[in-house]
Amino acid sequence: MSQSRKKEQSIRPPASAAVGRGLHRLAAVVIAVAVLAAVGFWWSKGRQAGTPPAAVPKSAATPKAALEKLTGRWQRPDGGYIIEIRSVEPGGRMNAAYYNPQPINVAKAEALQGGGIVSVFIELRDTNYPGSTYNLTYDPADDCLKGIYFQAALGQTFDVYFVRLQP
Repeated sequence: MSQSRKKEQSIRPPASAAVGRGLHRLAAVVIAVAVLAAVGFWWSKGRQAGTPPAAVPKSAATPKAALEKLTGRWQRPDGGYIIEIRSVEPGGRMNAAYYNPQPINVAKAEALQGGGIVSVFIELRDTNYPGSTYNLTYDPADDCLKGIYFQAALGQTFDVYFVRLQP
C-alpha cells in the first residue's frame, strides 16, 4: 500500500464512529423537539389559565377611574422585579415597562375590568424571556397586584405579587 493511501486510512474515522455521531445528532434533535413541545404545551396552558384581556371583545370598554389605580411602579418583593405602568387607555391598552433590574422588552400590556375586578396582562419578549407572561389582578384592599407568572424558558408558573412603590 502506498504511503499516501496509509495516511488517508489513518485520517478517516471508522464507520462505527460515523454511526455513533449520527445517533448523537438524532438524539439531540429529538431532545430539542421534546423541549420545544413542552414549552409550547406549558405556554398554551398558561394562556388558558389566565385568558389575557386581548381575548375580550373591544366592546368591553373599561372605566377610566378603575384603570388609573394601576398607574405607578410596582415591585415584586421576592426578587426586586419592577413593573412600571405609565398610563392606561380607556380601552385597556397600557404603556408599561418591566425591569430585572435592566429593562426587559414588554411585547404586550393590557388591563381589563369586569365584575368589579381589574386584571393586568403583560407579555415579555426578550433574551431569556421568550413569551413569559404575567396574569395579575388588582387587590384594592392591599393595594397590590397578585397573580401568576409564567416563565416560558422553563415552562413553569409561579404565584407572585407586586406591591406599590411610593414615589
